[in-house]
Amino acid sequence: MSDRHRPVGDEDVLRLPPELRRRLHPRRGGHPGPAVRIDKAAAARLREQRPQPDSLIARILPGAAWVDGARRYLAGEADPVGAAAAALIPWKVASTIPGTAASPSDWVRKGGVWAGADDGAPDERPDGTQRDWTRTSYGGWSRGGGAPESLQNLQRTLVDAWSAEHGVAFAACALAEMSTVAASWADHGKIRFRPGAELWLGREAAQRMRTLLAAADDGDYSVAVEGLAGRRRTVQQKVVASYLIPTREDWLAECQDWLDDHPSGLEWLMVAIGTPERLPKGILAWDDHPMDALVTLADTAGAAALPLFVHGLDGGAAATAEERRRLLRVISLMPYDEAFQVLLDRSADGQAGAALAQAMTRFPARALRLLAAAGATDLLAGHVRAHPELVAAMPAGSRAAVDEDGARVPEAEPDDLPALLVEPPWTRGRAARKPVVIAGLEPPAEQRMAWAPGEREAWSVPPFLSRRNPDPAGTDWEAVADRYRSGELTWIEISELLALGPDEVARPLLAGRDTPDWWWDSSDVPWMKCVVGRFGDDALGFALRAAKADSAACGGLLLPYLDAEVAALAADWLTRKTAARRGAINWFGRHGADAAPMLFPAALGKPGRARRQAEGALRLLAGRLGPAEIVAAARGLGDAAASAIEALVADPLDFLSDRMPVVGDWANPGALPQILLRGRGRALPAEAAGHVLTMLAMSRPGEPYAGVDLVGELCDRRSLAEFSWALFERWESHGAPADDRWALDQLGLLGDDGTVRRLAAAIQVWPGEGGHQKAVRGLDVLAEIGTDLALMHLHGISQRVKFKGLRARAGDKITEIAESRGLTREQLADRTVPDFGLDDDGSMTLDYGPRRFTVGFDEALVPFVAGEDGRRRKALPRPGANDDPDLAPAAYQRFSSMKKVARTASAEQIRRLERAMVARRRWTATEFRELFVAHPLLWHIARRLVWLAEVDGATTAFRVAEDRTFADVHENAFTLPGTASVGIAHPLHLGGDLAAWREALEDYEILQPFAQVERGTHALTDEESRGDVLARFEDVAVSTLRVLSMRHRGWTRDGSGMFLALPVGRSVLLDLDPGLPFGPPEDEPQQRITTVRLTAGPAAPARLGALDPVIASETLADLTWLTAPK
Repeated sequence: MSDRHRPVGDEDVLRLPPELRRRLHPRRGGHPGPAVRIDKAAAARLREQRPQPDSLIARILPGAAWVDGARRYLAGEADPVGAAAAALIPWKVASTIPGTAASPSDWVRKGGVWAGADDGAPDERPDGTQRDWTRTSYGGWSRGGGAPESLQNLQRTLVDAWSAEHGVAFAACALAEMSTVAASWADHGKIRFRPGAELWLGREAAQRMRTLLAAADDGDYSVAVEGLAGRRRTVQQKVVASYLIPTREDWLAECQDWLDDHPSGLEWLMVAIGTPERLPKGILAWDDHPMDALVTLADTAGAAALPLFVHGLDGGAAATAEERRRLLRVISLMPYDEAFQVLLDRSADGQAGAALAQAMTRFPARALRLLAAAGATDLLAGHVRAHPELVAAMPAGSRAAVDEDGARVPEAEPDDLPALLVEPPWTRGRAARKPVVIAGLEPPAEQRMAWAPGEREAWSVPPFLSRRNPDPAGTDWEAVADRYRSGELTWIEISELLALGPDEVARPLLAGRDTPDWWWDSSDVPWMKCVVGRFGDDALGFALRAAKADSAACGGLLLPYLDAEVAALAADWLTRKTAARRGAINWFGRHGADAAPMLFPAALGKPGRARRQAEGALRLLAGRLGPAEIVAAARGLGDAAASAIEALVADPLDFLSDRMPVVGDWANPGALPQILLRGRGRALPAEAAGHVLTMLAMSRPGEPYAGVDLVGELCDRRSLAEFSWALFERWESHGAPADDRWALDQLGLLGDDGTVRRLAAAIQVWPGEGGHQKAVRGLDVLAEIGTDLALMHLHGISQRVKFKGLRARAGDKITEIAESRGLTREQLADRTVPDFGLDDDGSMTLDYGPRRFTVGFDEALVPFVAGEDGRRRKALPRPGANDDPDLAPAAYQRFSSMKKVARTASAEQIRRLERAMVARRRWTATEFRELFVAHPLLWHIARRLVWLAEVDGATTAFRVAEDRTFADVHENAFTLPGTASVGIAHPLHLGGDLAAWREALEDYEILQPFAQVERGTHALTDEESRGDVLARFEDVAVSTLRVLSMRHRGWTRDGSGMFLALPVGRSVLLDLDPGLPFGPPEDEPQQRITTVRLTAGPAAPARLGALDPVIASETLADLTWLTAPK
């Protein structure tokens, strides 16, 4: 019976799931444990491990009584002491670590026995090889021709062997006798008696013995109790007897005094004691207690165990996430109001929230009642939708709160819905079709490259490769190439050779020696992009080796190549769950229908993996381009081939997985908000909503099921976004099961800008909670949503988030999106600035009905509100009694939402444009008008800056006036030529007009968003211009924290120093002593600058005077800031 349909009467009974029943320490009269069957073959296995010769017994056992007992037992006398003594030899072997003074280093296995050194066994096998000790899978050790049984298995074997031959009472007594000695490796081969404060550690044997006793009949159980009563001489025996016979409360009471002084015994007695009051309250805060102990305590003590669990949950300062997870899971199983309330009170905590969701599923009636009493409206609403049948049975007072949240929109009739939502393809039987095989087809031999505009040029720019980039003009590249051919170059030297070396030297090397798979990783991508950009088709083999070795990191290198081998590789990557799949989707997106002919031969070939992969790739293309375009591409192969391809891709709604996903109970459509149809007057029935869930589960990132688009056309977009977010939250509340990660992915299909805001905030928190991979997946979701706001947040994460790994992945994602659109990252950022719903003039009107307010922006893009009289107000007033009850709250919420996002967006846009000024970015005249002057938000920045128009080497500075016309420094109208390139003017560009521009802006009371006309400038000395070193900064002491903060000024950490990447492949290096620590900055709080120098570029010498004056000034400004007195 599933938890969803559990009868209410079951809610007062502890029911353990099967995986926890197996962890239970059963007790007589308690919760039934796992089925028990004594292993009848155990006795024979134990006899095989009996020691030989007799001298070994005397050598190992701890006294004459034990030696005599062992000999009697081996002679056939059934005595518990003798049985325990005889068992200690194989026990000793299984628990000994070879190579120590304690190891029986000369024991070997001979046939069915273990023999000592005095039997004359040689240390070598007949073939001359040594008899080496090896570790067994369970922690035992073996030497010679065979292996002793592992310690874990041996313990079960002993108990079952004794029980099979002599009964469970005998086995219990033998185990009690065995508990008085230790089989340790620290005693130089001699088993010893145990001091009084030590506990016996044979846990597997004890738990197996207790399981057999709990299942024994009354007669055997009574005999065992009587036998153990006489074997409670030592502390160890008392603890073991209390554990095996937990029904004897008097025995447990005797252990109490000892327990107070030896808390190491708690783990044993907490699974024996039936009254938790006897246990110290802080027991669960002391140590990491396994799940079996917690489950057993819950079964034994019931509600009385809850205070212990709560104290462990809240009072365990050292509790790990895993320990908390165990405690919360056990609490979620407990059938008591108090247990449910514990979870509800802590539901804001992620782990507790997941446990609460499990408890709500397990105890629906209790959840309904307690959620209503607590006023937990959000949780209650979803629970009511999932269990409407329980509402009628609730008390009137509680039912009123439930009824308030239970209102539902009428459901649409099935006849009014498309067949996909009534009887989708996966609910119908699929007839098996014989695959059409057309032999003899070959993929086109054509190989070409498809570059986006400007992409090849961008790829060809050499990256910063090392702190010692060679001077291209001063390097003997032929000598370097000879060293490459002889295998003498390091990885960094190889990258320098291929990325920076002359074409005539580097190009022939691309077809040279192979490289091992381990050689490639993500660090190779920057320089390999340069190689692909420089050498094109000649670099394909090199790029293929990298992509095959590390498809996730290097697969993107194949993006521009249209080639049959690349197509087959991309089709293979589509079937994977790794990052390589995203690269494959991008590849097919780049080449589209041109890739189809590369796949036809495999798709029409013999059944097998290659055919399945090609079919999947063609279906992906058909889903994006339409079946007709794919079929048209196949017509050149003949009618038979075209018909077979048409049958394959005809209806995207029939593209189903061979293994359809099973949507878990956590995604019960009744517990989710209704999906409203367009017009919001009717909703999808629950069954149809369930089909939508299946579509979402079928979809994969970048490859949604075709029916999702149909749902989007049929249903209200806001309703779909609400449904989508509630589904995601429900997945999270149930512990975010990894197999159902589609619940995160589907946000990319149904989410809106509201989803973006909530998801972006969560992504920045997840890495700190151990959720790096989830955060990375969330970046894919933002990219899939793809709105301007989504891409803005994605760009912001790549710049600001504190987690370096996440920051880098966000940057990679931005680059990937930009490249897919044929743009650079900066160009993409230009085109994805949200307008926040502003009017064309950059304002927003907020309508309250009888009164209105206007939103504007100041120089920092901070929004403000003005009344109808034009005067600014400190804040937007809340809706009042006289305002329109619909318009006013909506307007207030609109402004509140916009203000939160605008704060982040504005700061990022200002930083971005300041970087653009420093980097001397340029836009065409058309881009400038569209991206800045006409943009409702960026217009507010554009009119506060001085711009520079360049035409044929001549420059004119101008600004944007209030009416969006242009004026020069003398307020003369300026007409921007259509051929001009436009940039943000740096003070150095304004020359003698700088003072006049300052005065003009002051006259118009224009405050600038960042320092432009008031910006300080710096210049190189004549000596610095002739060299490559900035000696003025050497030997200056700086703080490590200040050095690290240079990252916000565009510098990058490189090992123990920093570097600033400059155009044309050059960099400024900052060397430090003792160097940046890899631990916290406090490890090395102070640094001394040893060198600041310029590296050479492929076509640029290492001479500071060759730098653009703006770049030189800004570099000097950074270093001046770094070294300024604090």
